[in-house]
Amino acid sequence: MTFALRHLAWALPALALLAGCNGGDNAKPAPHAIATYTDATWQDLPAVSDTDLLAGFQAWRNGCEKLSRDAVWADTCTAAAGVPADAAQVRGFLQQNLQVHSLRSAENSANGLITGYYEPVYPGSLKRTESATVPVYGVPEDMIVVDLASVYPELKGKRLRGRLEGRVLKPYDTAQMINQNGVKAPVLAWLTDPMDLQFLQIQGSGRVQLDSGRQLRLGYADQNGHPYRPIGRWLVEQGQLQKEDVTMGSIHAWAMNNPQRVPELLASNPSYVFFSARPDSNEGPRGSLNVPLTAGYSVAIDRKVIPLGSLLWLSTTKPDGSPVARPVGAQDTGGAITGEVRADLFWGTGAEAGELAGNMKQQGQIWMLWPKGKPLPEVPKVQ
Repeated sequence: MTFALRHLAWALPALALLAGCNGGDNAKPAPHAIATYTDATWQDLPAVSDTDLLAGFQAWRNGCEKLSRDAVWADTCTAAAGVPADAAQVRGFLQQNLQVHSLRSAENSANGLITGYYEPVYPGSLKRTESATVPVYGVPEDMIVVDLASVYPELKGKRLRGRLEGRVLKPYDTAQMINQNGVKAPVLAWLTDPMDLQFLQIQGSGRVQLDSGRQLRLGYADQNGHPYRPIGRWLVEQGQLQKEDVTMGSIHAWAMNNPQRVPELLASNPSYVFFSARPDSNEGPRGSLNVPLTAGYSVAIDRKVIPLGSLLWLSTTKPDGSPVARPVGAQDTGGAITGEVRADLFWGTGAEAGELAGNMKQQGQIWMLWPKGKPLPEVPKVQ
């Protein structure tokens, strides 16, 4: 989703549960046509409140520390650092330095899909107990990662995971094998529900609520190399849920009513995510840009279409139909976040954020605010 949504976002709500959000580096990207950037004006943008303007601008500016050497953004970020928290001055800065482009699909449609994700909090323990029996693993000692770009530059960002058997690199264990047999890896925590672990892997980051009152923060560290297959889709194929009814809540309810079939459900998704412990902090989880995500103002995007770190203007709705119009920072990515007009909005931490994220599958529009005089990104066609 990094909030390590680099590989997941990464994933997320009903759509991800059904359509496949995570997949790791080995997942085959979903095919989509080339995007187009259509010139627009500041008057074309939906109006935003001063509060949303300042919050969105600050969230984007938080990512400027990672863009200091970026040829496109360096000068703009340097200038942005001196802009005071005043709505009129922020508007003036944006209009003086940035050009508006409407993001369009290859079919010239301005409408796309906006979903949501969050950082879950699950009960657990640092030691195995009678109730906490589900291990959260760190990176396995025997897993080998091969960066394919070192041999094939066109495969930048793609990696193979496996285990050596003699001199042969074999695929690493599937989730079913790991759940059944364990793995040679440190156990970072123990959860009370196998579905909590599955949702933690889908989100790519989360917290474990300990009896002491402390919350242990966990972030994505690596993945077993097998493609993500959405458990929601499996439930639909099994005739257990209707496609339109797939949410995190409905999946969890099914699991509670069918505990004997939970291993079968989990085995349908061969992907398995390994975690690392993160420093205790009240800041948001870190996304692919490696800066803390801001609830309501950070999004995961398809970096083949939108460069990481970009400033966007988002127009969509919440599940209840209330409008959402605001600038947001493109600070994360995800295996399920593919397409020309596509974003996944980070809603924060905990149950309330999870309820909102889990039900969000809205139409929306995206404008990209790009530094004046800089060439637009080249967007390759994905096969």
